[in-house]
Amino acid sequence: MTVLLTGGSSGIGAATARELALRGMKVYAASRRGTFEADVQGVVPVKLDVNDAAMARELVKEIVEKEGHLDAVVCNAGNGIYGPVEGTLESEARYQFETNYFGALNTINACLPVFRSQGHGRIITVTSVMAVLQLPFQGFYSSAKAALLSISESLAMELKGSGIQCCAILPGDVATGFTQARRQNEAALDPQSPYRSKMERNLAIIERDEQNGMAPEAIARAIAAQLCRRRMAVRVVPGLQYKAVAVLARILPESWKQFIIGKIY
Repeated sequence: MTVLLTGGSSGIGAATARELALRGMKVYAASRRGTFEADVQGVVPVKLDVNDAAMARELVKEIVEKEGHLDAVVCNAGNGIYGPVEGTLESEARYQFETNYFGALNTINACLPVFRSQGHGRIITVTSVMAVLQLPFQGFYSSAKAALLSISESLAMELKGSGIQCCAILPGDVATGFTQARRQNEAALDPQSPYRSKMERNLAIIERDEQNGMAPEAIARAIAAQLCRRRMAVRVVPGLQYKAVAVLARILPESWKQFIIGKIY
């Protein structure tokens, strides 16, 4: 199996590249830097800015010319922005959606013509539990991941009967460099912000939970398991605790959810 993996240079992406290669797959690990942390047999680091649709199409063309086929794409590239909704600049909101949503859409649209001509293909999007359970001061991240989840599940229905399958992976807290890479918007950095004390407490809890979260290898195994299945699940939440969170997010009244989240964060 030949796989294109975005966001493949670190964190969940790097762990997934290693896991897929160990299972005998050829992995094109794409990132803006075009580098990989080690020389791993079966992993080919390539450059890709997912925000550049033409670049995505060209990379897919090159992979198909070299391999003769492309069997799957894993849309993992993403970033995070932190801060209150109030005062968030339009450019900051767009930054959050550009990679997490439109970047995945660019990559999927670059792969779909190939999958359709082959009569088969697999699309995995890496969203987040926060797509179904929103947290304060991460509203734009939650919104972008919810949009990605929605488009993935809509696409799964549209492609039914084509031989092309879609699966959304919803990780919870994962211990990666994502915590350090998260940007704070200008409103969050304002020392006079009316949210200052709330944000300081909230961010400390979030960072603690992330750094004590699941290993990226656990998410990698969940992704690999779906690629190895005859039929992928449409939605997968790795980890029992996060499965429970996702179920509760669906069945609890909104007022209960907001009360509980407010107590925790």
